[in-house]
Amino acid sequence: MLVIEPTQGRELTHWSQLNWTGVEANVRRLQSRIYRAAANGEHAQVQNLQKLMVRSVSAQLLAIRQVTQDNSGKHTPGVDGGVCDTPQKRMALLNDGLSLKGYRPKPIIAGEKVSQNHRSESKPRAPLRKLTT
Repeated sequence: MLVIEPTQGRELTHWSQLNWTGVEANVRRLQSRIYRAAANGEHAQVQNLQKLMVRSVSAQLLAIRQVTQDNSGKHTPGVDGGVCDTPQKRMALLNDGLSLKGYRPKPIIAGEKVSQNHRSESKPRAPLRKLTT
């Protein structure tokens, strides 16, 4: 049985059982809804649809597949030091690793040094501009 998104009583168990055509169609449909709402000036609707996209299992599945299977850097360890090269690890990443609960982005500090892996020196970031109202 090919599964697109889990519903109550039905759970994603195998990476190979996923219907990738359906997953891509779900993401594409949601992206087009976001585009149409933005084109019509419906900002509240855009925000709601973007929140839906971030929480969508289809978008998460597609992101995991793109990073772990399609990209040329699929063998490069991520910030956690791990590589998800098996279907079991990919399912574990979907179930455990993609939670935004409690996520708070770090603030950008003006003049902060950015480390470069290929250079010994570092470049300063561009200063932040003050917003005028």
